[in-house]
Parts: sequence; structure tokens; C-alpha cells
Amino acid sequence: MKATEASLLQFLKKSPQFVIPIYQRTYSWSDKECRQLWADVLRAGRDEAISAHFVGSVVYVEQGLYQVSSQSPLLVIDGQQRLTSVTLLLEALSRHLDGELVEGFSAKKLRNYYLLNPLEDGDKAYKLLLTQTDRDSLTALVEQRPLPSDGSLRIAQNFELFEGLVVGLKGDLAPLCHGLSKLVVVDVALNREQDNPQLIFESMNSTGRELSQADLIRNYVLMGLEPTHQAKLYEQHWRPMERGFGQEGYGAYFDAFMRHYLTVKTGDIPNVRAVYEAFKAYDRREDVAAAGVDALVADVRAYAGYYCAMALGRETDKALAEAFQDLRDLKVDVAYPLLLELYHDYATEVLARDDFLRALRLIESYVFRRAICAIPTNSLNKTFSTIGRSLKKDRYLESLQASLLLLPSYRRFPSDEEFQRELMGRDLYNQPRRSYWLRRLENDGRKERVFVDEYTVEHIMPQNANLPDAWRQELGPDWEQVHAAKLHTVGNLTLTGYNSEYSDRPFAEKRDMPGGFKHSPLRLNQGLGSVTRWDEAAIDARAVQLAELAVKVWRQPMLEVSVLAAYRPQATATASGYSLDDHPQLAPGRPMRALFDMLRPQLLALDANVGEEIRKLYIAYKAETNVVDIVPQANRLRLSLNMPFPELWDPRGLARDVTNLGRWGNGDVEVGLKTTEDIPYVLGLVRQALERQLGNGIEGAA
Repeated sequence: MKATEASLLQFLKKSPQFVIPIYQRTYSWSDKECRQLWADVLRAGRDEAISAHFVGSVVYVEQGLYQVSSQSPLLVIDGQQRLTSVTLLLEALSRHLDGELVEGFSAKKLRNYYLLNPLEDGDKAYKLLLTQTDRDSLTALVEQRPLPSDGSLRIAQNFELFEGLVVGLKGDLAPLCHGLSKLVVVDVALNREQDNPQLIFESMNSTGRELSQADLIRNYVLMGLEPTHQAKLYEQHWRPMERGFGQEGYGAYFDAFMRHYLTVKTGDIPNVRAVYEAFKAYDRREDVAAAGVDALVADVRAYAGYYCAMALGRETDKALAEAFQDLRDLKVDVAYPLLLELYHDYATEVLARDDFLRALRLIESYVFRRAICAIPTNSLNKTFSTIGRSLKKDRYLESLQASLLLLPSYRRFPSDEEFQRELMGRDLYNQPRRSYWLRRLENDGRKERVFVDEYTVEHIMPQNANLPDAWRQELGPDWEQVHAAKLHTVGNLTLTGYNSEYSDRPFAEKRDMPGGFKHSPLRLNQGLGSVTRWDEAAIDARAVQLAELAVKVWRQPMLEVSVLAAYRPQATATASGYSLDDHPQLAPGRPMRALFDMLRPQLLALDANVGEEIRKLYIAYKAETNVVDIVPQANRLRLSLNMPFPELWDPRGLARDVTNLGRWGNGDVEVGLKTTEDIPYVLGLVRQALERQLGNGIEGAA
């Protein structure tokens, strides 16, 4: 490696050509970065005290030692974003220069020194060659041809920005020229024989945009290959995958997709900022390495296609597309590992299309029912990442239904009774999925779906806190209580195109007026035309009606008891045969017995799924696995919390780290409890271990 400081313009002038390899990301600077570059250039140009402005490094690979006379193109490892942005700025400036305003700054010199190689033909005629769509757009600009219709959006947008800024100087271009002449880079030349470009690429943290996990993965896969192999893989698989995501979608969604892909393949959920490291570990796995890079890239492309169909609206099957739209409206990104597996089996004809559709609706029902029942979502990541392991591919749908029905309490599939009860009483107007559930109730079973966005949500009993007298009489003497309790519930909500006309009119007028409920074509308004009085009883009756419809729209899995029993894990003997009598320190009258008797019921009350198991040497309190174990001692209760010590928040410093130390009990955290006054604080520590288990310890990775 050889690094030297250089004037950016002189560096461009003496270098024959910069080529962006196909494994590099596309041009991605936004308006923000370009405006920052512009501001930096003008500040340097207007301030004589500034002799230079550093804009980062340009790292490239050369064949041998650097020679100015060499005509070999320089393969850029880092610096593409700055080189491209400065090129766009120079092109914009060249179009507005009249003569040589500042020495070296004429349209002819800018173009022939920094934008073009005037004595060369073909691709060699350009100072900077980008990749794919970016290449066609940039070459069109520097040749001053019309941009291609399917060209790079970022190239076009940023050139338009720079040209507008140049025009905004109103002919005072000297500061811009002076500022450009002060730009400085670090010229970093790598020797292919001595340097490892991939390691250097990974370690860079330049002044440009931070490298995404997608950038790192693409470079890791392609950089080390021979050029012909590299080009083949890129053209056959990676480039079509990028096109599938779209120019903006690739940068926005590929990292998330890859995280879901790796979850499917490994069963572990990578941290959002460690996807690249997880991909490298997966690539080095014996079976993946044996299959080869071509098989890996082809597999990634296939799953990317599934993801784009589901997450980006690329599905062509109408019914599947509608199901994916509904799932997107629910914002269930955590379900994508399972959805990717289902889609792969559908695509490879392991899962029938109709069963796939039913599976999608089943997952939708599970997520929406839990949301209505206000069940915490922090366990969903782990649920969806592991449920695929329990599927029996020869009885696909049945095994999925059973898996969902057998989930424990905090992961449960809410029953019809629980769902209906919560649906009728909950504030659904201020629920974030309002348009979703209204659309689903309206459109279930319809071949021609109603576009509910054309309608507004109508409160049949008005929202106005100062209800007109007619409404107060309609609701009865307890009108204030009814208004407060029922206003935003499902029984009082509907859709209409006449919201402004309805206003606070009495119910009878809303019902009978032109466009009123009696004449509405919407399913949600069926039956309102025959209601004579809109009071608490009418609201409750309609809530029951809609709740009965809801359990048909968001169905619960139905399996015979005998079938479900076949999927239920075989019960293992949990009765240990031990009791408190086997713990001498908890004998009646001993000091720790009273403390234990106070702590015990509070531990069991932490969650309905927490149970007690008395072992020979400790007493365990479990959800799915041990949360806390108690070892009774003469002068204290020694508690073992089942969680990593660094994750515990313990401001009083009551706990200690017992990682790798031999102790009875499970977990890396030890807490000593001696007095009843410390019970509330200790329960707070135990609750952290419980919540970590319920959320599977991955909340921070989402």
C-alpha cells in the first residue's frame, strides 16, 4: 500500500481512468451529502485563509507500482461516491463557464482534464466508468446527451441539484472554481500482490456514506473471484436481484432481507448491525462451502425474489398479492423468516398454492388477534424464527395450525372468546391498524374489493364532546358515560363517503338522508337502516354482530382434539419427588422460611406461565425454562437469575457475576436476599430475567 496526499483535480488529471468494479454498490449519495459537498467547496473558495479542504480517500488497485504514464484503469475500492459527485459538479460547472474565469477553469479544460480522455475511444474515453445503470447515465451527461429513460435516479437528481446551485450563483463562479482547486484527497494505491482489498474495504470508515451490510456482502461474494467468474455471477444473479428490489429498494431493504434469509438458514436471528458477519459465518459452514459460491448466490437470489414478492408488492398472483398487502399493513416484519420458508416451499411445489394462501391468512389472524388482545409482541421474533422447525412438510398446513395452537400463554393464539371480548371493548379508532381492519371486515369474501381509502371513518354517535340535545335524548340519562365508554369502539364505527354531510346530525337523519346508512352499499352499514334508536344497546348489538364477523375473517385454526394431541410434545415427568421438607433451611421456624413464604407468591404472580418446581438442591421458577432458582441458606436466600450478567440493570449493585463459577442453579447472575425490605427490588431484577425470556433476549436486535 502507498498513500500520499494529493490535489483532487490534479489526481483526476494525471490518472488515466477510474473504473468502479461490478461488485461495488451503485452511486448512493443523497441531496444531503451533495449539499454538504457544495457548502464545503464554497466555504473553501470564499475564505483565503483555507488553503485546502480534505474530502476523504480514494483507494484503488493497480497492477504494479503507480506510474503516471500507465494507461491501465484504476479499480476503485473506496471513493466512488466522492469521485462521482465531484464529476457531476464539474459537468454542471462546465456548462455555465464562459471563457477561463479562473486559471485552469474553462469548459474545455474541465472536460478534457477531468471528465474525458479526448484521445481515447470507446469506454476509455471517460475518466470515470461507473457500473450498470449508473454508467449509462454518467456517460450521457459528460457527452451532453439526453439521459436514458431507465437511467440512474440518483445521477439525474444530483446533477440537477448541482446545476441548479451553479445557476443560483448568478455568474459569480470564481469562489466555486477556487474551492474545487482546494479539494484534497489521500491517494491510496494498493498492490494486488501485497494488499488484501477485501480486508481494507471492510475496515474503511470514510467521510462518505457508511457501508451497508449489503455493500459488504456483495463485495465479499464477488471481490475475490476471477473477473470472468465475477461478471457471470453478477450478470446472472446479483444484478437481476438488484433490479428486483429497484434502485431505491435495494439500498432500503436488502439488509433486512438478508437478516431474514440468514434466520431461515441458520435458525438464529443476527443482530441488525452484524448481518455481514453472520453471512460470512454461514458462507464458511461446511455444507455451504462445499456447494460453492454459485449455489449460494443463486439461492440468495431466489429468496430475494420471494421477499420482493411479499414485502415490496411484486407478487403477480392476485389472491396472494392481497394477502401480502394485508400482512404489510400489519407491519409484521418479524414474520418474514417463516414467510420466506413458506414461499420457498410454495415455489418448489412442496406447499400447494391454496394451502400457502390459507397459511398466510392464518399468520395474519395470529398477529392481528394478538394485537387486539394487547399481548406483548416481544416474543414474536423468536416465535417466527423457530416455528418452521416444527413443520411436517407432508402435512404442511395441519402442522402449522397445530404449532400455532400449541404456543404457550404469552405466545398464544387468542381464542374466539378472548378475541371477541377484546374487539368489542377496545378503542379501535385510535388503533394504528384502523384502515386495515375496516378494509378486511368490508372486503372479506368479496371478489371485487372496496377501496376503503376513498371513504372516511364515521362515528355514528358523534365525537363532539358537546353533544346536541337530540343525541343526549337518544342516548338517555347516562349519555355522558355512554359517550365516553362507547365512542371509539367497533360498534360505533363505520365507513362513509358523506362524513361532512352527516356531521352531528341525529341518527335518524344520518340513516334516512340521501347517501345515508339506509342506502349505503357498504357491508359495514348493513342493518343500520332498520335500527330505530342509536343508544348503548344498539352500539353493543352492532359490536356483537361485527365481532361474530371478525372471528370468521381472522379465523382460529380448527383441528380435531385427537389430531392436536398427536402434535403435543410428550409430557415429561416434572414431579421431582421433592418438597420443602427436603430443604432444612426452610423448616418451619427457621429465619429464611418466613422470607421465602413472602417471596414465593410474588414470584408466581409475575406471569401466569410461571410455575414452581422443587428440586433436591434448589427451588426453580420457570416460564418456558428456568427464570430464577432459589438456594436456601442459613442467613439468606441465594437466587440465580437465568440471564447474562452484562444485561442486568442493577443500580444498587446487589447482584454479582458468577459466569463460569460452579454453583447450584441456572444462570450467570447471583443475588443474595436477606431482608423483606429488599423483596421489591429483587423482584425487579427477577422480572428482567423473565422479560428477557419472554422476549427471547433479542429486543435490541430488531
